[in-house]
Amino acid sequence: MDYSGKTAVITGAGSGIGRAIALRLARDGADVQVLDVDSVAAQQAVQAIQAAGGRAKAWACDVTDADQVEQVIADVVQQASRLDVLVNNAGVASIGSLTQTNSEEFDRVYQVNVRGVYHCLSSAVPRMVEQNGGVILNLASIASLVGIKDRFAYSMSKGAVLTMTYSVAIDYIDNGIRCNCICPARIHTPFVDGYLKKHHAGHEAEVFEKLSKYQPIGRMGTPEEVAALVAFLCSDDAAFITGTAYPLDGGVTSLI
Repeated sequence: MDYSGKTAVITGAGSGIGRAIALRLARDGADVQVLDVDSVAAQQAVQAIQAAGGRAKAWACDVTDADQVEQVIADVVQQASRLDVLVNNAGVASIGSLTQTNSEEFDRVYQVNVRGVYHCLSSAVPRMVEQNGGVILNLASIASLVGIKDRFAYSMSKGAVLTMTYSVAIDYIDNGIRCNCICPARIHTPFVDGYLKKHHAGHEAEVFEKLSKYQPIGRMGTPEEVAALVAFLCSDDAAFITGTAYPLDGGVTSLI
């Protein structure tokens, strides 16, 4: 993909899937703006990009803070003159059924996964309208498409991401803005390893294998595979694609 001359903002890009997306788009020529609540992780991602010959800048940004998001996006546009790509990747996980999810946990997930996406869209879309074009890619989940046991709050939030994607796509199609989302199944990130260590100490390998086999293809996806799909959907090669949710799930939604 050719992203030469394009500016891409990626939230939650300090680690995991977001970092892989930042590295991929930078490799393809984009000027990558790495946003993360963890400023150290953001800077480390930028250093990795620069070491590979790419261009990137780190921004400390808490997506739950509307004023902070607006200021960062404003500064990015002021420096780069454009905002070509927004990838809403920042998010948090939550495990538990309805009765296992208290109001504090529900609000925590909502603030990051729903309001965080809303804040970024609210800051980016008007600027894309002004420049008559742009691409938005939201990270949803297979939890947006099918029922997953013990993921009540998480499913709620990713369902909202899916429908926000549809709304933005139809509302701004005449402004040259495309908006899609990706719905991954389990992706092997540091979060997965941390979860296994915390909740299944001494049985990590056994549980990892079980989680991997949830995908009919027999394994988890990789952050790089997510990044490859992002790179395509945000590129000019995907100019005819908008308002679409792409499962990236090793066969979960079609074979189970």
